[in-house]
Amino acid sequence: MTYTRTFRNLVKYGVPAVCWAAGLIAVLLILALLSVIFLKGYHSLEPGFVLEESREAGASGGIRYQIIGTLILVLTTAAAAIPVSLAIGITRVSVLKHSSLLRHVVDGGLQMLNSMPSILFGVLGFMLFTQHFGWGKSWLAGGIILGLMIVPIVSLAFVNHLLSLPPNRLEAAYGLGLSPQQVLVSVWLPHGWPGLVSGLFLGLARAMGETAPILFVAAVFSGAGMPLGITDSPVLALPYHIFVMAQDSFDSRAQANAWGTALVLVMLVLAFNGVAYTLRMKLHYGEHH
Repeated sequence: MTYTRTFRNLVKYGVPAVCWAAGLIAVLLILALLSVIFLKGYHSLEPGFVLEESREAGASGGIRYQIIGTLILVLTTAAAAIPVSLAIGITRVSVLKHSSLLRHVVDGGLQMLNSMPSILFGVLGFMLFTQHFGWGKSWLAGGIILGLMIVPIVSLAFVNHLLSLPPNRLEAAYGLGLSPQQVLVSVWLPHGWPGLVSGLFLGLARAMGETAPILFVAAVFSGAGMPLGITDSPVLALPYHIFVMAQDSFDSRAQANAWGTALVLVMLVLAFNGVAYTLRMKLHYGEHH
């Protein structure tokens, strides 16, 4: 009995303590990383750094086109991910509602896709768009590949929100004689769009910091401005700029530029995560009041 009581007390008090300690360590590590980036990068945050073009192979000047290129990729990613995620979510909760096997297949496929290393998406994009279609480096190819990469995040958030729909709403809709298409437009989508939007912003925050996929299909280090077409139309991007600048360890200006660019990228990622969190809390509060 003594050993049993001791084990129960250990589980009761020890497990929560370990969880709190792990969470605290994670928060402290994040705060430490953000502090280092801020302390090393805030010296570069001035209007010229954001508005000017890069000069001297990125060692001086600003990151105007890196910011523009990143935003182009983000918008293209959203345009590629939204319709696919909508189709997967509606199929998962409506078309496959009577087949648990197919639902598990869809869920497993999304989980597998979400766990794939991002560099594999870059290799896939290179083989498909660069070699097969002959696009060269293209902002559109980069956006499509990043969109494919975040589809699991967006789809799962959308599906989870759709599954929270009270059954009585569907019963009322069908009781009024609405067709399945009308139920989709008037019930499913209005209820599910908050999950789609919050998942989209979380996915875009991840895509914004990815280097490997765009390295193969969309981004170059210098010599690109506003894209004027689709084929052979690369862009500059913040993560790729950081990747190259960080390798030039003998030039203090390049290091300062890398830290400044990292701070700008972190600020953009935090902004997207903040929007996603705000939407989630607002919608959660609205649904319960």
